[in-house]
Amino acid sequence: MYKHFFKRFLDFTITLAALLVLFPFLLLVILFLHFANKGAGIFFTQERPGKNAKLFKVIKFKTMTDEHDADGNLLPDDVRLTQIGKLVRSLSIDEIPQLLNILRGDMSLIGPRPLMPKYLPLYSLEQFRRHEVRPGITGWAQINGRNDISWKQKFEYDVWYIDHLSFTLDVKIFFLTIKKILIREGISKEGMATTDPFDGTN
Repeated sequence: MYKHFFKRFLDFTITLAALLVLFPFLLLVILFLHFANKGAGIFFTQERPGKNAKLFKVIKFKTMTDEHDADGNLLPDDVRLTQIGKLVRSLSIDEIPQLLNILRGDMSLIGPRPLMPKYLPLYSLEQFRRHEVRPGITGWAQINGRNDISWKQKFEYDVWYIDHLSFTLDVKIFFLTIKKILIREGISKEGMATTDPFDGTN
């Protein structure tokens, strides 16, 4: 009952209330990012697979500039990532616009993170099970390492969550997520601005 009805009801109710409370704060974030991103825009949208691998456009705050090298190629992530962007990421503020995805029914507050569509053909049958539920802003993999663990381990955590999904587990993940944000743990892969891409093996 929780998985098929109350989870969605709670997602919508909590998200709507959160957006109303956070609105003044979000205006400040938008103002800071407007100047920090050097005209690159405030929001970043990208197609991601959701429940049953159906594609939708995820919304996030943009934390990088669009600066290019002399040949017209985008500079590396760690160069384009601004100081404001680093702070926004470390506090997971960049994820807040995904609350709009939750209201639309694309996402849930808690579930496997939505990844790139190009990874879909690379999953094993077991890993593909991560699409049995709506993707989440945070999830079991995020509180157990986030970007500082291997892809294989992330997917194992995602499938474990699906097999054990419950109200109690979601509450536990919610509060552990707050703890992770406060101690800023696992934000990026060691030595990288974010994490390495999934190639079907690592």
